[in-house]
Amino acid sequence: MAAQDKAVDATVRDDGVRRIPPRQAGWLGRLQDLIENATTQKIIAVLIALNAVTLGLETSERAMAAAGEVLRVLDRTLLLIFTAEILAKLLIYRTRIHKDPWNVFDILVIGIAWMPATGNLSVLRALRILRVLRLISAVPSMRRVVTALLHAIPGMGSIVALLALVYYVFSVMATKLFGPAFPEWFGTIGASAYSLFQIMTLESWSMGIVRPVMEIFPYAWAFFVPFILVTSFTVLNLFIGIIVDAMQSQHQAEAEEAAVAEDKARAADNAQILEELRALRREVADLKRDSGLSP
Repeated sequence: MAAQDKAVDATVRDDGVRRIPPRQAGWLGRLQDLIENATTQKIIAVLIALNAVTLGLETSERAMAAAGEVLRVLDRTLLLIFTAEILAKLLIYRTRIHKDPWNVFDILVIGIAWMPATGNLSVLRALRILRVLRLISAVPSMRRVVTALLHAIPGMGSIVALLALVYYVFSVMATKLFGPAFPEWFGTIGASAYSLFQIMTLESWSMGIVRPVMEIFPYAWAFFVPFILVTSFTVLNLFIGIIVDAMQSQHQAEAEEAAVAEDKARAADNAQILEELRALRREVADLKRDSGLSP
């Protein structure tokens, strides 16, 4: 039983990403069970999706003319439900709520929704759509993807530095080579970097930039083709490789944690069974002893 109590008090993961604070007692425990219940989380996800639809309909003049008041009431009702959920979490987790970054994210999104959207703050009305991003915290599979992306950020640092170095070198070269003839595209390092970014994305790079340049500099392809090969087909694929590796590592870590949790649960069950067997043996021994003492 001590092992089980320790397992309940410890901070654990429900899906490999989200951390669940220790179990509360009394009515707070029942409220925590309600908030963390899988059915409740699915209902919240459905309400967030419904809120996304209502916010989208509010951009339609025809929809607002037909059911504008209904949409506003529904939007306000959904906001109250989300706020009640956040308040319940604050009541349950208190100072531990920040241990789950997704709770902090939810609080920020709901807090923005409550800010007044009048006067100079009218732009905040457009930020109400951020509530839809709560689907990320409500759907475990989305949380896993975002967590994997966040874990991949440190590995991207060296690639970003490499890409910046390549951009700087090629921007200086392009400004020197093509700047006098094409000042709009390559007149400055900044203009060259932007033009090279367009080329890297392969957006109208040939007919829009490279071929006009080649009309004056026939061998300009010897500059642009290596740039495309280095950036579009090499460096950017390194980004994809790091993200895929991070997602695989995240999945492996989740599988290992699930296996460890299963082993701990099995060990706790075995310990409980052994304790019950010992208690049963003691009862049998007591019965035998009492039977031997009987006249």
